[in-house]
Amino acid sequence: MSNFFDNDSPTNLTEFSVSELSGSIKRTIETSFDHVRVRGEISGYRGPHSSGHAYFSLKDDKARIDAVIWKGSFSRLKYRPEEGMEVIATGKVTTFPGSSKYQIVIEQMEPAGAGALMALIEERKRRFTAEGLFDPARKQLLPFLPKVIGVVTSPTGAVIRDILHRISDRFPVHVLVWPVKVQGEGSGDEVANAIHGFNALERGGPIPRPDVLIVARGGGSLEDLWSFNDEAVVRAAAASAIPLISAVGHETDWTLIDYAADVRAPTPTGAAEMAVPVKADLEAQVATLSARLSGAMVRQMDNRRQNLRSLVRALPSLDQLLALPRRRFDEAAAGLGRSLELNTMNKRRSFERVAAKLSPEMLARRLVERKQKLSESGVRAERVIERLIERNKARLGRFDATLTAVPARLTAMTERSKDRLESLGRRADSAVMNDLRRARQALVAQDRVLQSLSYKNVLARGYAVIRDEDDRPVSRADGLTHGQTIAIEFADGRVRAVAGEGVSPPEPSAPQPARIAPAPKPPRKSEPPAGQGSLF
Repeated sequence: MSNFFDNDSPTNLTEFSVSELSGSIKRTIETSFDHVRVRGEISGYRGPHSSGHAYFSLKDDKARIDAVIWKGSFSRLKYRPEEGMEVIATGKVTTFPGSSKYQIVIEQMEPAGAGALMALIEERKRRFTAEGLFDPARKQLLPFLPKVIGVVTSPTGAVIRDILHRISDRFPVHVLVWPVKVQGEGSGDEVANAIHGFNALERGGPIPRPDVLIVARGGGSLEDLWSFNDEAVVRAAAASAIPLISAVGHETDWTLIDYAADVRAPTPTGAAEMAVPVKADLEAQVATLSARLSGAMVRQMDNRRQNLRSLVRALPSLDQLLALPRRRFDEAAAGLGRSLELNTMNKRRSFERVAAKLSPEMLARRLVERKQKLSESGVRAERVIERLIERNKARLGRFDATLTAVPARLTAMTERSKDRLESLGRRADSAVMNDLRRARQALVAQDRVLQSLSYKNVLARGYAVIRDEDDRPVSRADGLTHGQTIAIEFADGRVRAVAGEGVSPPEPSAPQPARIAPAPKPPRKSEPPAGQGSLF
């Protein structure tokens, strides 16, 4: 046993350090697996790291291998990795000596066949449907006759030429083209940015805002149309405030943008036909409606004219309408002269009857009667005045006797009032003094209660009140901050201070002579306490 642990025992094995062994393993693995293709399911993917690298694992039903995509390779990927997606990854296997692990550095990645892409599309479709992006209630109606049409497509393909040609044939309007890539790396982001860009245009701005959008692309394989299954494109189409027509691929090609768009067209040409009506058809329809309107107006005028003629025939003639009023007028005119003559004769007879009653003797008699009545009225007036004078003289005599006795009575009344006033004055002085005495006693009692409850009595026993800059009391140490100015109120006044960094137990130090504040003098009973108002 002692020879087994002897370091001097001979051996043929080469001695390696840990770093040398790890480096040798790393070189061997990288040389043997410099370029490999691995098929597996993505697991543990949480999106790119803040550094731009992506870390996850590839697994099958029996094993798992760590994977990493560096930032430069991640930006060049045609398909973004997603959790649960089955892919074929191309790269090299390497080790990480710091933790004795191996991993594959992925340079290229693609879905594992069309089945994997279809499974990914179905998974996205279920997720977007659950979010309500495909809800029919969110769909917008297309304008009947748009003034401006925005087209998001490739500027070099046949699609844009077909759309422009169809629009010019049907109804020429202003068309804005936002050129984008419709296939390859970054095409999905460009399409989404184009949709957002059209929606960001303001009405009345230098660039007219479209009334309807067309997102178009020609036909192709599932991989060629993959950009229109991108999440950014689907969300941009669903959030578009401008009505959007999806025209991606042929009639049998379906992408996720078709579900998010307001209308799906079978082809780009069909999208142009949906966007604008046929101008010739509209002109023919307007001409037809104009002819119908003219015919309706003519028929209406004929009907009104016929009704007017019928009403005219039913009305009586002018002579019939004026016959009765004319007869009444003639009869009145014929009887007017005779009535005037009769009225004049009646007035003359009345005047003659009145004139026969008037004579000079009658007037003289009337004057004598009136003079006699006037004389009798004067005599009666003189008698009445004499009686009034006698009555007033008697009344004045009584008043004179009464006024002679007034001074003596006034003197007696004045003496009685003076005595009563002096008595009332003495009683008022006594009542005021009693009220003042009771008020003073109540005030002294309240002052004693106030002094017993005042915090100044506590200060007199050696305590202090801490106040902040706003003169508010501070009751806790955590209510102060370092460097805050405070005021410390003692029984005999206040001092200013600055708060320290915190509260800590006091350290033992040499005893200092205590400063004893002079005890406040108790207030006298006859004087109000300090700070209190006095009523006396």
